[in-house]
Amino acid sequence: MKYKISLFLLFVFVLNSCQNEDEKRRAENEKEAKKKEVIFNNINKGWVFIDEPINEISEQKVSSWNEWREFLKEIGDKPRKTIGAFQKKSTAISKKAMALNSNIPAELNVPAIKSRISVLITKIKMMDLFIHLNQIPADKVTFLVGDINKELVSLQRQMDNIFVKSKIPKEQGEEDFLKMLDTTRAIPNSNPVPVPVQAQNLDKKIQRVE
Repeated sequence: MKYKISLFLLFVFVLNSCQNEDEKRRAENEKEAKKKEVIFNNINKGWVFIDEPINEISEQKVSSWNEWREFLKEIGDKPRKTIGAFQKKSTAISKKAMALNSNIPAELNVPAIKSRISVLITKIKMMDLFIHLNQIPADKVTFLVGDINKELVSLQRQMDNIFVKSKIPKEQGEEDFLKMLDTTRAIPNSNPVPVPVQAQNLDKKIQRVE
């Protein structure tokens, strides 16, 4: 009889322990679910990219520079419903950003543009890294979205600046002088060279544009 009572008490103890473990596990799952929901809502709210050209020059490049067009299209397609969807989108954006180093139009294939593309890619890679962590820092992800937008604006303004400068009409004899100046710079010379009037006018025009 004592054996049966002991066995019954042991059974009750084990049953209560299992129920407590189930309740504890359920509470932890609910807590984790709420945490993921908060992370998702914060990222979903802050995931707003500049996916449209901000000036005429950038808009022209959308039609002629395929990689640029595909990149803007990718960042404009906002993911839905799950963190996993945002993670996949982040990876896709990173790939499209890397492609911006390819087939850069000749007029834009200059250090000022390349350096801005490089910074843009770095920011996007950082965002992709953070969003794939086990514990996603939503604040850092959304902060980087804002930083990426700033780099996009800087890149497009630089595009515009290059085209504006290229449209400045050259005065008569100015182009010949620039060629001569390039040649002169290549030859060391201790004697100062007088600066022609065309060069002075060129400097003034460049300063006005800048």
